[in-house]
Amino acid sequence: MNCPFCSKDDTKVVDSRLMADGRQVRRRRECQRCKERFTTYESAELVFPAIIKRDGRREPFSEQNLRTGILRALEKRPVSVENVERAIGSISHRLQSSGVREISSQVIGEWAMQELRSLDDIAYIRFASVYRCFQDISDFNSEINKLNAEYEKKS
Repeated sequence: MNCPFCSKDDTKVVDSRLMADGRQVRRRRECQRCKERFTTYESAELVFPAIIKRDGRREPFSEQNLRTGILRALEKRPVSVENVERAIGSISHRLQSSGVREISSQVIGEWAMQELRSLDDIAYIRFASVYRCFQDISDFNSEINKLNAEYEKKS
């Protein structure tokens, strides 16, 4: 690491700490020439597949877009932030480990619905109604009937 003060490439790590739930390392460094100290942050550069939208456009994956959609479905629902972040992390991990260069937005939508279904049925129905473009009340009834049938099987 080059010193930002004198550009010497001989810096020493003085202290390292994990940050952001272990996804980032904060390092305090000291230049061996000018003795100035500075901080660097290190994190893995993760490559996500491109997302193929319904209209055929390709976009880079945006965790923020995923978070926005999930949070919108969960609005005013009793689900903890930790559970939301765990769900988003699960989807991101599946995406990274998929090993593909491109993936359909529909696949990610289905993964999001799976996560929401385990978190909150109302949020799941909200997300499904937008994602699957429910046209009328019969679409809602159909999805609710599927949920009811699953509950009856479990009981």
